[in-house]
Amino acid sequence: MPIGVLTPLNRLITRTAVAIAAIHTMSRRKLHDPYFKQAKSEGYAARSAFKLKQIQEARSLIRRGQRVLDLGCAPGSWLQVASELVGPAGTVVGLDLQPVSVAMPDNVIALVGDIREIDPEVLTTASGGLFDVIISDMAPKTTGHGDSERSIALCQDALALAPRLLKPTGNIALKVFEGALYPELLRQMKEWFSTVRGYKPKASRDVSREMYAIGTGFIPPRAG
Repeated sequence: MPIGVLTPLNRLITRTAVAIAAIHTMSRRKLHDPYFKQAKSEGYAARSAFKLKQIQEARSLIRRGQRVLDLGCAPGSWLQVASELVGPAGTVVGLDLQPVSVAMPDNVIALVGDIREIDPEVLTTASGGLFDVIISDMAPKTTGHGDSERSIALCQDALALAPRLLKPTGNIALKVFEGALYPELLRQMKEWFSTVRGYKPKASRDVSREMYAIGTGFIPPRAG
């Protein structure tokens, strides 16, 4: 066999070694991640809880008594934070392809479904009316190729439903991976929202390209 040519067994061993190394790297990252430790100690489902907390501190998107829609809600950390922010008189509805397995407060309803397929009326019926705020932590499976484009497509899916889900003057926060089309997404949002800004919480990892496109003051498009 020529030197440097891997047998099927050697290729399998190599892939396994790479996978194990990636798991070890992730484990070390969690051990040294203060947000991971804090989320665990405070009972949140994931460290991403602090991203929403920091978005709220910076932009004051959510108020007590409001209705909030959380897209891409699993494993449930944003549902937990949104529940705290709206209080007992508010309602939080979550939607994800995967079920939420952790226990949720009484003012949270977690549904399983696809934003591209679900009837918006299912969501507004669950909440009791149009939403005051839409938050989205949806993200595509990352491959290193086309991640930004796919994340922007998810944002556009959410935006397309805004006229049927969001109250006039409502707010929205959408996770997006920065890329060539990111400025165009912000431009599109400016057609429907009074103010639009990008924001990166401190809880986002330094190496991550994730941003949150935040729109306030929803202006529903005119019919026709």
